[in-house]
Amino acid sequence: MLAVNNDLEGALREYLRLLEDEFYFEAHEVLEEAWRPLRLANASPHSLLRGLINAAIAFEHIKRNKNNFAKKAQTTISAYERHKSHCTPKMSHWLLFKEACEKIEMLKCKHYEVFEQKIE
Repeated sequence: MLAVNNDLEGALREYLRLLEDEFYFEAHEVLEEAWRPLRLANASPHSLLRGLINAAIAFEHIKRNKNNFAKKAQTTISAYERHKSHCTPKMSHWLLFKEACEKIEMLKCKHYEVFEQKIE
C-alpha cells in the first residue's frame, strides 16, 4: 500500500497545481488514476477522491461554457458536496486533501453565480 500512498501524494500535489492553472479536465484525470486502485481496495479516501474528481469536472463544464453548463456543474459538484466531510485529520495526506477541498471551495466562490441558485 506504500506505493499507492506515494502515488496518491503525488497525484494530490499535481491535482492542486492543475487546478491552480485552470486545467480542470487534466486535474480530474490525475486523481482518477490514483482513485482506481483505492476504489478497488475500498480504501478510506476513495469517496473523497471521487468527490474531488467530480468537482474538477464541474469547473471544466463552466470553463467550456457550453449549453446547460450551469446545470451540469451543479450536478457534478454534488458528489464533492456529499463526500467533503470525509476530509479529517485522521486520514493520510490530510493536509493535501484539506488544501484540495479549500481550493474547490474557493473556486465555488469564484463561480458563485453558478452554485448559488438551483437551475431546474
